[in-house]
Amino acid sequence: MSQSQRAVGRVVTTAAAQPGFIGEGHTAVQVLDSDLLEASDPFVQLMDDRLDLAERRAIGGAHPHAGLETVTLILEGTLTDRDEGQLTAGDAIWMTAGRGIIHNEHVEAEGRSRILQLWVRLPTAQRAAAPRFEIIRGARLPVRRESGVVARLYSGATGALRSPTLNHAPVTLVDFDLQPVASVEQALPGSYQGFIYVLRGEVRAEGGVWLREGQVGWLAASTSEGDTELRLTARGEGARVVLYAGQPQREPLIHRGPFVATDEADMLQVYARYRRGEFTSMSQLKPV
Repeated sequence: MSQSQRAVGRVVTTAAAQPGFIGEGHTAVQVLDSDLLEASDPFVQLMDDRLDLAERRAIGGAHPHAGLETVTLILEGTLTDRDEGQLTAGDAIWMTAGRGIIHNEHVEAEGRSRILQLWVRLPTAQRAAAPRFEIIRGARLPVRRESGVVARLYSGATGALRSPTLNHAPVTLVDFDLQPVASVEQALPGSYQGFIYVLRGEVRAEGGVWLREGQVGWLAASTSEGDTELRLTARGEGARVVLYAGQPQREPLIHRGPFVATDEADMLQVYARYRRGEFTSMSQLKPV
């Protein structure tokens, strides 16, 4: 029996890149903000950071996270992190902040780089999980190759491939590179919410509108209880698209800066633990 088709139900055109927090040479696009947490569940935020630095320098500094997982995907360039080592295009870091972590204590970059950073909410029962991080090397990724298609798998499954990435929240993350007129079929549980973000070219889901670079296509809700199928097709000069999809948790959640929590009382406890110095430093951890 054929699987139910997933459609794009909502299209968002991202704003132009704005000056970033590290100053000259940094611009950023807010792909997904945290204003509509229920609609974006299980995702909290996605930033598209672009760097063009004439000289090697530190980018950002130590900062905390709690109650979520962060997924940092290097699209272009090279970063050097004291704790994570050298990260190049295709690499990713999957970090579980859990009960609290101090992240990015010393990161440097030079030249042109582009980075996507996603925040994924943790289920309530796992927000107190021990902090950890995993380095996903692009050179060792499961890669699905079909006619005109290269699909790089960071989490979940694509085709017959299954990712070994250790993440608490069920998420499918695939980077698709499509040649002109090529199509690819991606199975997703009917319960998953998610979106595609177009990095280059034009693409559409089966029967939908064409999405261009910088646009986000949110998947329409499915009535199917089983697997569904997202069929993507490129035109023109082809397309590069990142798919983020995950199991909605449908639990109460609030967001304050780098933290998420169940409610205001829970958030006050998170801030209290941070002020007491109870968060784990990234430098204390080894990759899983």
